[in-house]
Amino acid sequence: MSLEQELFNQRFARIREIEALGFKSYGHRFDPTHTLPGIIAAWQPKTAEELESEKPRVRIAGRIKTIRRMGKAGFLHLQQMGVALQIYVRQDAVPESEYSLYQLLDLGDIIGVEGHLFRTRTGELSVAVEKLAFLSKNLLGMPEKYHGLEDVEIRYRQRYLDLIANPEVQQAFETRANVVRSFRRQLEERGFIEVETPMMQPLYGGAAARPFVTHHNTLDIDLYLRIAPELYLKRLVAGGMERVYEINRNFRNEGISTRHNPEFTMLEFYQAYADYRDLIELSRALLRQVALDATGNTVVDYLGQQLDFGNVRTYTIREAVIEFWKGDGKLSMDDVKDPAWLARHSTKPTPGEQLIDIFERHCEDALVQPTIIYEYPVEVSPLAKQNAEDPSMTDRFEIFAAGMEIGNAFTELNDPDEQRRRFEMQLSMRERGDEEAHQMDEDYLRALCYGLPPTAGEGIGIDRVTMLMTGAKSIRDVILFPLLRPEGPIGIADWLRGAAEREG
Repeated sequence: MSLEQELFNQRFARIREIEALGFKSYGHRFDPTHTLPGIIAAWQPKTAEELESEKPRVRIAGRIKTIRRMGKAGFLHLQQMGVALQIYVRQDAVPESEYSLYQLLDLGDIIGVEGHLFRTRTGELSVAVEKLAFLSKNLLGMPEKYHGLEDVEIRYRQRYLDLIANPEVQQAFETRANVVRSFRRQLEERGFIEVETPMMQPLYGGAAARPFVTHHNTLDIDLYLRIAPELYLKRLVAGGMERVYEINRNFRNEGISTRHNPEFTMLEFYQAYADYRDLIELSRALLRQVALDATGNTVVDYLGQQLDFGNVRTYTIREAVIEFWKGDGKLSMDDVKDPAWLARHSTKPTPGEQLIDIFERHCEDALVQPTIIYEYPVEVSPLAKQNAEDPSMTDRFEIFAAGMEIGNAFTELNDPDEQRRRFEMQLSMRERGDEEAHQMDEDYLRALCYGLPPTAGEGIGIDRVTMLMTGAKSIRDVILFPLLRPEGPIGIADWLRGAAEREG
């Protein structure tokens, strides 16, 4: 028997001792009067004399973080919502059964207490306990004496333990909630309506990605988990919903990295009678306010870099290649427009694909400050409207920060015949082996044939924006339950069964 299993058995046996005292081993309802963060905010500024005079009564619950027993008394720290507060249990201040309960408590147990606030001789704000309730038993113990959990694999796989052991993790997800709340509020203030579109689709589209495939038994058809909601949202605009948005889960069957998770969250929004230039200005405003709402400042500290979301730069993609070229010599606009020059510096089959390839290799990692790159080639923008002055380019832009893409937007292509040609171009790319090329979507073409007003649309990656706002190195740090390889048998069921059988 391992040491872990032996400790598990000891804690399991303690449940019966707690029940013998008349307590439920897994308690029922408990009504706190305060939260621990609320107590800290309200009474931390008070002096010992003020607390002694007022004796504020509180009823709180939390998980035991520390225990320090000293004869007929002891100090514990309870943790709740990332905040810890000390409690003081004295034998002559609580009923005999509750003091016996206190002596059976383990780190990680969840309890409720009632008493009054005071300051110890060392000045620490504390609760003098008068009543003690048992709410839930921790059978597995706490990592590293509850001083933190550093193993990354365990943190991602057992997020519940990560949240218990590393209270600051909860703050990152509170910031994520603020990011989502800020985007939602800003769009609704501008007249956008939140909608929901299918997550299982008979055809996948709206992005260049490989899908996950599932099967509907009753209809006997394969369906695809959506890679983007774009084509459904534009169907709504064609139907007269002129400003729509969705905060959506997308699924892409691609590699996993510090910037990629197969399941991720996007904000997508569409505005009728607008073009990409309108969305450039809207994006600047949205990101500036998100930074303020999430961090309190438009300048965000990301891994030692000061990112200024109050000052978003702009370059055309060709200007960016000229500006950030890592090769020999200085480039001119004539160079980056010359098909022969592009072919010399990329093995991709078309000038547009060559330009994108050069941009990705020479420019992306240099785009540390928030930057908008616009005018993308037609070959890589199958749903975007062509640029009026240069038909080889489209009215599309992407947003970058810290060297990664966080947004993609364009003036939507609303000519159904041109859209058909673009789909056919994508089918040709698929025949050449591009597994991420777009499919032909006849129903979407039909929607365009009814008339899509001039429209601009944009997608922003919630996970990556949250990374920037929280200083996270990996996208897994801002997704509560990232995808991981299965870990194999754990053994908890056997431990529980064995402990129960020994007692029975």
